[in-house]
Parts: sequence; structure tokens; C-alpha cells
Amino acid sequence: MTETWIFPDWPAPPQVHAAITTRQGPGISAPPFDRFNLGLRSGDSADAVDANRNALQQALALPAAPRWLRQVHGVNVAQLGPLPSTDEPQADAAVSHISGTVLSILTADCLPVLFCADVGSEIAAAHAGWRGLAGGVLEATLAQLGTPPARLLAWLGPCIGAASYEVGEEVRAAFVAHAAAAAECFVATRPGHWRCDLAGLARQRLAAAGVTRIHGGGFDTHADPRFYSYRRDGARSGRFASLIWLA
Repeated sequence: MTETWIFPDWPAPPQVHAAITTRQGPGISAPPFDRFNLGLRSGDSADAVDANRNALQQALALPAAPRWLRQVHGVNVAQLGPLPSTDEPQADAAVSHISGTVLSILTADCLPVLFCADVGSEIAAAHAGWRGLAGGVLEATLAQLGTPPARLLAWLGPCIGAASYEVGEEVRAAFVAHAAAAAECFVATRPGHWRCDLAGLARQRLAAAGVTRIHGGGFDTHADPRFYSYRRDGARSGRFASLIWLA
């Protein structure tokens, strides 16, 4: 782990590569975006974001430009290849079996989840805020992969931690209605409010879907200054990227 990049510590096959950016990358965004904002819809200059995205590709020697998504907290999953494109499909997850395709998820408190087949034949990346997670974005991603869940590896990236994430009763109700065990991921604070363990909920959903090899977690974007945090920084928070690709 470095201040500039985070490289997942998981037993992925050698042809699978992954990296997570931080605020401290080689970018040109001005305050309050702290140099390396990669989100086009966060209020930053489009020219700065484009320059930062180009710098990202060069700094990590990516095989192609990342395939960005127009994320809407939904459950759509895009099947992507590496062809250069300015198109950003409206989706909150993407899958690929094509070498050189760089999948990318932008977050600033929501949970990024990376997947790969244990033989390195395909990859996926998903954006799991509470709405998408409750709506089934992880299950939808698994359904688009040809690898059985038991043969997949998952890595949970940086998201807001339970100690920093207070939610209302509607959030808890959405998860508990799906599975009673979800109640274990909520701790009462004040009337009608709960601390929410987003990563813990993702682990439950993945395990229920048959994914047994789950790695990562342990971050708190709200408390860790390396990361953008919408809850900490407000509407002008930038976005960092979680990337995965096949060599």
C-alpha cells in the first residue's frame, strides 16, 4: 500500500491486475478536488478530469483507457471490451473476458467490488452503494459472469466504514426485508437511526450467492484522508477509481 495507489492483496491469478487510486495521484485538479479527481460529474473542470484520466492510464501503464460508466445506483451490468470509446454506458457494474479491457468504478463512500475467475478467464467490477446493494447489483453482476460463484474471487474496496455511516430506518428495512441476518450489520444509535456496515452487508449477499472467497474490506473512506468521501466533503467531493483488467 502506498499513498498514491492501493493494490489489492488477494490471491488473484497472475493475469489479473487491479489498482485503486487515491486523492494523491499525479493529477491537476484544483482545490477542493485535491489533484486527482476522476469523476466528470462532481463539479470539477472537465479538462482537469480528462487530463487526470490520461495521467492515470500512463502512470499505471494500463493496456487501454479505462471503460467508465454512468453510475446511477442501479443494477444494470455492461458487457465491455477494450475498444476506445467516449461512450459511458448507464450501468453500475461491468464484466469482461477480453484481455486489455480496463473496468473502472468511481466511488466516494460507496463500495467498489472487484471480481475475477480463479483461472483468470474473466473479470467484473461493481458499484455498490446501499441502494444498489439492496437492489441486487452484486447478484446481477454474478449472473452476467460465466464462472460459477464458487470459482470466483471477490475483493471489497474502500468504502465508508460502519463507525462513520449512520443511516435511517428505511435503509435497514430494505436489507432486513431481504434477509433477516442483515440485522447483524446495523447498530442502533438514536431513534430511527443505525450505524451501517456496508462491507458486512456485501459479504453476506456474496456468501448467500455462493461466493466463498471474499477478500478486502477494513477501509473507511470518511475517516481516511487518502480517499474522497461524499459524506465528509459534500456535493463537491471528487471520485477515486477502482480498476481491474486482464493482461
